[in-house]
Amino acid sequence: MSVERYNPREMEPHWQKVWEDRQSFVVRHEDPRERYYVLEMFPYPSGRIHMGHVRNYALGDVVARYQRARGKNVLHPMGWDAFGLPAENAAIERGLNPGVWTRQNIEAMRAQLKSMGLSLDWTREVATCDPEYYKHQQALFLDMLEAGLVTRKQSKVNWDPVDMTVLANEQVIDGRGWRSGSTVEQRELTQWFFKISDFAEDLLTALDDLNEWPDKVRTMQRNWIGKSEGLRLLFALQPNEKTAATSIDVFTTRPDTIFGASFIAVSPDHPLTEELVNADPALAEFVAECHRHGTATETLEKAEKQGYFTGLNVEHPVKPGQTLPVYVANFVLMDYGTGAIFGSAGHDQRDLEFARKYGLPVIPVVLPPGADPETFTIGDEAYTDTGTIFNSAFLDGLSIEEAKRTIADHFASLRVDGRPQGTVEVNYRLRDWGVSRQRYWGSPIPVIHCEVCGTIPVPKKDLPVVLPEDVTFDKPGNPLDHHPTWKHVDCPQCGRPARRETDTMDTFVDSSWYFIRFTAPHADTPTLPEEANAWMPVDQYIGGVEHAILHLLYSRFFTRAMRMTGHIGLDEPFKGMFTQGMVTHETYKSDDGRWLSPEEVRVEMGDGDRRATEIATGNPAQIGSIEKISKSKRNGIDPDEILKTYGADTARWFMLSDSPPERDVQWTEAGVEGASRFQQRIWRLVTETIAISEQFAEIVPGSHDEDALALRRIVHRAVKHVGEDIEGLRFNRAVAQIYELTNALTRCYIGLVSPAPQARCAALREGVEHLVQLIAPMMPHLAETCWEALGLEGLVADAPWPIVDPALLVDDTVTLPIQINGKRRAEITVAKGSQQKTVEELVLSLEPVARMLEGKSVKKIVVVPDRIVNVVV
Repeated sequence: MSVERYNPREMEPHWQKVWEDRQSFVVRHEDPRERYYVLEMFPYPSGRIHMGHVRNYALGDVVARYQRARGKNVLHPMGWDAFGLPAENAAIERGLNPGVWTRQNIEAMRAQLKSMGLSLDWTREVATCDPEYYKHQQALFLDMLEAGLVTRKQSKVNWDPVDMTVLANEQVIDGRGWRSGSTVEQRELTQWFFKISDFAEDLLTALDDLNEWPDKVRTMQRNWIGKSEGLRLLFALQPNEKTAATSIDVFTTRPDTIFGASFIAVSPDHPLTEELVNADPALAEFVAECHRHGTATETLEKAEKQGYFTGLNVEHPVKPGQTLPVYVANFVLMDYGTGAIFGSAGHDQRDLEFARKYGLPVIPVVLPPGADPETFTIGDEAYTDTGTIFNSAFLDGLSIEEAKRTIADHFASLRVDGRPQGTVEVNYRLRDWGVSRQRYWGSPIPVIHCEVCGTIPVPKKDLPVVLPEDVTFDKPGNPLDHHPTWKHVDCPQCGRPARRETDTMDTFVDSSWYFIRFTAPHADTPTLPEEANAWMPVDQYIGGVEHAILHLLYSRFFTRAMRMTGHIGLDEPFKGMFTQGMVTHETYKSDDGRWLSPEEVRVEMGDGDRRATEIATGNPAQIGSIEKISKSKRNGIDPDEILKTYGADTARWFMLSDSPPERDVQWTEAGVEGASRFQQRIWRLVTETIAISEQFAEIVPGSHDEDALALRRIVHRAVKHVGEDIEGLRFNRAVAQIYELTNALTRCYIGLVSPAPQARCAALREGVEHLVQLIAPMMPHLAETCWEALGLEGLVADAPWPIVDPALLVDDTVTLPIQINGKRRAEITVAKGSQQKTVEELVLSLEPVARMLEGKSVKKIVVVPDRIVNVVV
């Protein structure tokens, strides 16, 4: 029969309208079913979705649709991370208010996301730039301020001279601003901080219970929190005329290597450095150079180790009569430990590089297992593994841990400046979160500065503090500072003229609680605790691994802060976390070195090689490496074009099928065309099954036909395995199961002749109906079209997941290999538990066995039940 092709361009908008009209995915509070919350990280409204969005939201939608089919009340919302510098920069370029640009982009991207057929509850949509959203964020800020979780202090900050705003350490990459790419400078500013450092130990230990998070993400968070147990050690300064200080505090995690100490290094921001620069212009210049290169840990790890000798020396604490030189070093951070270290060059690579550069001693004090203490030396790499202490007087022969305890006890009994020379201490790398940003397009910080009353919170009745729309960007710096009226306000306490805070909040604040707002997006308070507690934590959160530190750590802190202020009753926001891989594509360059987009290139096979041609010029083009899709290399694929050409289901299927979701997926034209062909294959199988089933007025599944029973086993196993793979987020494996099921159903259809056996026709019909339900989370539009064509009731989006018959998961037969004198010659399928005599008779009746035995006598037949048969001749 001739089958009309499935037309996604016609059917996808149709079913999207049906879902919208029926409010299929709107969550209703009165729904008594078990709740399930699935969420993908919400997008920044740049104006266009990209293929990374397609993959991210397709993954989440499969989970949402599957859990709904499993009978759960599923919350699957969407919103917009809408504040930020890109909007402000775009406003400057286009002469628009950032709000106008942002809202235009939201409209465009909302339409694009809807065209993907996502099962989203759009009634809960939020945008962080909406005053109705940031009003509640301002209320949370005031609650946290009252609870002592917010502080304002002067500190050195990372200053982006292009974006003209403060950046968190995490936003400085290789010494440059994460947005502008400009070299970050150091400045001293008064800033607002969230006291995340108070939660360091809790944030660290709670990671052990997040067993549905990727190990790599938990490791990244542990490393960022950076707990270290060590010794605070006082080094006595030798008398000098440069400073009134008499000692230097050092924090070390390796006090066991004290006998190998060869120098002291302090931070460029250490109080001792700041005292010395006043009389030393060369040191002042060195410090300025350090600041120009930034203080991000990654940057300092890669940078050449630089130092400046201060002319000061300290007394060696365990080698009487010896001294150690004091340097200012570019790799020592003031905000970790005490801002000073001692260098043990033999056992720290950073210290070794520094010592080699400045000709300082390298003294090994940890002996590797099996090494000779007389000949062991340090080469180009420091020795950082386990071993035995040597060259260390009373520590010799101890293990590293034993030496740490012994030296700590030794210093605890000594005094420097009237204090214990050594004190055991725990330090964290995590520092308070600076949230002040000197820009316009962000949530205003709700405080007022009064010369009489000081810093006063804005009364909650006056929230939101709304951004003015009539701002200009013709002057450098924060437009809120330049606005003629907005920042001028009366003090709410004394009534005198006062000034609003013109700093706005870091946009990571906006994304640190939006998932909780989704539980009650229209409430008059930040949350409805009853609803928040009922929905949270998010059962499955999905997003990029690039957010493993900033966003996830801040969200964990914010949830704890909201618990302390009474807005929610739990600590952890995300029960399950999944980080998907990136979407990649080949890169192309013209013969003159310009990046070319895939649409500008024709790729063909020639003489066994792939060759590329620039379509516009006809000139050869260079096929480059496969890389993450990016604007700079122009290797992106326009989702709109893909959706128009192939449809949303094809794009979704390709994203789910090509590789494990945690790995990168390479977008290829051949791959998406294959996904499109499979879509048509499903439709053809459904329509042909309908034609066959019309032979019978009513099809009743039967079990007397062995072929039908075998097919039903395949179908029910597929239902079981696909469900398990979706629950395990193994989407590509679920797709593989669906391919195998489709092959089995196709073979069954092809094998049927007219008149078809009713049992086999019934099994085929059941299998096809189940197949449609299995593809529904992945290709929902095609599934709805097939469901309707099959004459089934309602929507497949509302249909329960197929029930698996346990009996069909059990094999009733077993295939036995048959050996003749130990060599495999044939096999036979028999019922499980068959009697030995029955098996022997069947074996001897086989034509291959009879041929091998011709003219020979059988000595015996050994039957291992349900395992193997061996014929001995």
